[in-house]
Amino acid sequence: MENQTESKQTANVQNTLIATPSQRFTNLVISEFGLSTAAPIQLNDKQKRLMQGYFIIIDRVLKDAEVKRIARNENNSDHRYDNTIPYDWEHVNMRDLALDAVHAARMGLDMQEEAHLYPIPYANKKKGCYDITFMTGYAGKQYKATKYALKPPKAVTIEVVYSTDTFKPYKKSRTNSCDTYDFEITDPFARGEIVGGFGYIEYENPAENELVIMSLDDIKKRAQKGSTEFWGTKMTGKQVTTWENGKKVTKDADGWSDEMVRKTIVREVYSKKHIPIDPAKLDDDYQHFAEREVEYAQAEIDAEAADNANTTPIDIPRTLPQELPEAPIEQPMTTIPEAEAIPQELQTGETAPSAYEAPDF
Repeated sequence: MENQTESKQTANVQNTLIATPSQRFTNLVISEFGLSTAAPIQLNDKQKRLMQGYFIIIDRVLKDAEVKRIARNENNSDHRYDNTIPYDWEHVNMRDLALDAVHAARMGLDMQEEAHLYPIPYANKKKGCYDITFMTGYAGKQYKATKYALKPPKAVTIEVVYSTDTFKPYKKSRTNSCDTYDFEITDPFARGEIVGGFGYIEYENPAENELVIMSLDDIKKRAQKGSTEFWGTKMTGKQVTTWENGKKVTKDADGWSDEMVRKTIVREVYSKKHIPIDPAKLDDDYQHFAEREVEYAQAEIDAEAADNANTTPIDIPRTLPQELPEAPIEQPMTTIPEAEAIPQELQTGETAPSAYEAPDF
């Protein structure tokens, strides 16, 4: 009996020693979650794989952000505004990250899938660390809307409409039994300017189908709140400030307006307004993310207000992580495993999104 116990302990030690950084991260998150909630948590194999993917992507984002932090500090004309907090695991708020990661994994959100989930580091200067927020991409919103829908749709069609296209909507009325439309692309290789877009939600009962139409003005209202680098100057009416040959210059941005418009339509169509949520399906994980999204939105507002209140120019674009309200921790965690030993894992994942793309996707 004693020999069996010793063998088991030896095996546990060996497993710990050979565990990959992402596996050690998963174990740390599970432990931190238990400390924060006073309740043990069990993750299945799929959820653990998702958690390991979170580590891989977050580690990439931190490394990328650190390179940019150093470069921007060097370019700052007034070094009082340098960001002195390194982007590394020793300066990450692990308590909140553990909570978000567990809830995201249990929901099934995959950070390695395109536009599912993005990690955004926000500087918490009062605590000298970063809060890693999880922002749901347009594909993640599709996933959540379908999973928690009161009545999951049979199919959803999303289209961007250009000036040479022919689009005729037919709303449900005395003469039409359901919403429907005609749509024709008359010149596929020269479609002209974007004039709007639509989404068509289909159910088993056609009478329940819904046609969601967005005008160009509707889309531009959302573009105004986004990044000009992604939306472009035509959509936002704003220019971007960049550095060229050591000088700050302001110029127009082309952006990726076609892709951004499509993603905006997706977000609108898959919102609770058009695909209602079933209250009976709402679990702790959904509620946690709903509350966190409100906190993220307020944090962005607070960060922008702080930027606008600054009377001294700062050579940092507004898309950089900004300071959040005070986090509920006293010290950043310092026990995260080293991340150097992950090249084999990286081969299996998608290219990591930039830390600064997510708010617009």
